[in-house]
Amino acid sequence: MSTTDQNLTAAHAEVKAEITRTDTKTGLLLAFVGAVLAGAWTVGRDLPLTRPAYVVGGVGMVLLVVAAGLLLRSTRPNLRGRHGFPLWATLTADEITDAMARDLATDIAGLSRLAVAKFTCLRRAVDLTLTGGALLILAALITAGGAL
Repeated sequence: MSTTDQNLTAAHAEVKAEITRTDTKTGLLLAFVGAVLAGAWTVGRDLPLTRPAYVVGGVGMVLLVVAAGLLLRSTRPNLRGRHGFPLWATLTADEITDAMARDLATDIAGLSRLAVAKFTCLRRAVDLTLTGGALLILAALITAGGAL
């Protein structure tokens, strides 16, 4: 195996590992966002909230729902058949070997674009989660303090 082939194989494994790490982080954040939504809904519906608390808390909840949507979009399977299992499911064993030998660099580029797209969704979801959580805390402070 040449140095170029070894480097391509290592790059391919690195990109796949990065996708796995991003998917793991996405799954954990999705569980966290779901728990925060459920907890905020449970607590919020039993409290006498003022109009400002409703508005601030409602915006926070909407941001968390949008964050959950981004996370779900990030984990949505790509079934177009360009990379990975869907493509390989249509090929014979010999065709898979030929495709991998010929198209490893192309696969690395495609998987890298997929990893960046997943990471971008995750990053935006984290930002929305932080903002939504801060708004929920502000709504709780407004309610606890009786402000406005």
